[in-house]
Amino acid sequence: MNRTKQSLIPAAALDEAGPWIPEGPGKWSRPLRFLSQGRGWVELMRLDPGVRLGWHRHTGEVHAYNLQGQRRLCTGEIVGPGDYVHESAGNVDWWEATGDQALVVYVVVMGSVEYLDDRGGVLRRITTAERIADWRRWCEASGADAEALIEQPVNPAG
Repeated sequence: MNRTKQSLIPAAALDEAGPWIPEGPGKWSRPLRFLSQGRGWVELMRLDPGVRLGWHRHTGEVHAYNLQGQRRLCTGEIVGPGDYVHESAGNVDWWEATGDQALVVYVVVMGSVEYLDDRGGVLRRITTAERIADWRRWCEASGADAEALIEQPVNPAG
């Protein structure tokens, strides 16, 4: 018999009334899962129109599905609701929320995210461990169960 673990995150509003963790001016996240062994994380990311994520590099793949609002990639492409963007490991880009509605993106981040200076030097590296620490601080302040979203390695022996 194959044993699997399942987790259900109850629905919550995508607007500002939802359970969002503030990350900076006009930027919030809602973690959905932290993958075991530091492999990455799954989250909803919410940005106000006009907020820009500066130059950054991904050490692993990223999958991003727009749920609401739109964003403009550094290539000039506009990504709207229902659009999907795949970024390969090593991809370097920037993008910004555009339009008049908050942007909400479902994101799967493998590896870490490195924010870069103008010469490509790493200003800040965001790892799964750091995302978990942020989540635990938020849970402690809000009374939520931090461990519910942290994936534990599955023991194949059961």
